[in-house]
Amino acid sequence: MLFIRVLTVMFFVVSAGSAAFADDITDAIDQARKDYQSGDFAGAKQSLDTASQLIGQKNAENFAALLPAPLPGWKAEKAETASVGVAMFGASSASRRYTGPDGKDVEVRITGDSAMVMQFAQLFMNPAIAGAMGKLVRVGSQRAIQTHEGDVNMVISNKYLVSVTGSAPAEAKLAYAQAVDIAKLSKM
Repeated sequence: MLFIRVLTVMFFVVSAGSAAFADDITDAIDQARKDYQSGDFAGAKQSLDTASQLIGQKNAENFAALLPAPLPGWKAEKAETASVGVAMFGASSASRRYTGPDGKDVEVRITGDSAMVMQFAQLFMNPAIAGAMGKLVRVGSQRAIQTHEGDVNMVISNKYLVSVTGSAPAEAKLAYAQAVDIAKLSKM
């Protein structure tokens, strides 16, 4: 019964975009449905795992589009994306490295699709615990934690973790955290 629910939810999530939107994800979900109906449960599970992985990859690509442009005087590398399946706690992420005129760097990473992010979000909800992890700062209307090294971490909509790390000064890391399109990310 749970398998049917998962299959149905995945089908509706993917097909909600457009009836003409046929791609590898909908193909994998369609194959899972066929395998399930024919009694090939192993094939159905493999097809659903494939669909889940492909959805994770699509999410990572969407995260990459939300990474900020380089700040004035900085250079940016090409964004990198990754999607790790459920066996590895599941996570989709996109990151981009920026290099300042002084050679110092900043890396911005957006991570989602992970139960670990939800657990991290619990820490952010308690100001006393969050404060013990570093200094509480505001990034727009978002509460974030800035560590003693100046790294910035914030949880968006209890689903996404934005981490800004690197060798650059704390002010540069905070500026890059502020350049992330949090409004678009929270609507994903």
